[in-house]
Amino acid sequence: MTRSPCRPRAGSLTAHSFAGEECAEHERGSGPAEFVLVGALLTVLTLAVLQLGLAVYVRNVVHDAAVEGAHQAALADATPAHGVERTREIIVRAVGAAYADDISASHESIGGMASITVAVRTTLPVVGLLGIPSALEVEASAPVETLR
Repeated sequence: MTRSPCRPRAGSLTAHSFAGEECAEHERGSGPAEFVLVGALLTVLTLAVLQLGLAVYVRNVVHDAAVEGAHQAALADATPAHGVERTREIIVRAVGAAYADDISASHESIGGMASITVAVRTTLPVVGLLGIPSALEVEASAPVETLR
């Protein structure tokens, strides 16, 4: 004799309305399995949100460092090298030396005004602080200060 699968009683779809003891046997042990599956899903989701937050944090730090470096290099008695050093110093202090490898500064003309642009190319963190090299690029400009 074959056992029939658990079927709900007519007009009811709740788990408690299943007829017979056979259903209890088929569902035995499903609670821990569901807990593990849901727990794993929530853990992965939480880690993904934390990773996104870390990536945004690194981007903001690198951008703010580029802004600070551009302002430093734009001072009347400073050179673009001063801006690069200031940018590197801020990045190293905030997120580490691995993120301060490719920093450049150049003179440009923006809107007819002489400006300094600091560009930073760095790693985009994907798993923890490990990530894709040179995938994140930010630039910041500041007008050059003159003594007229």
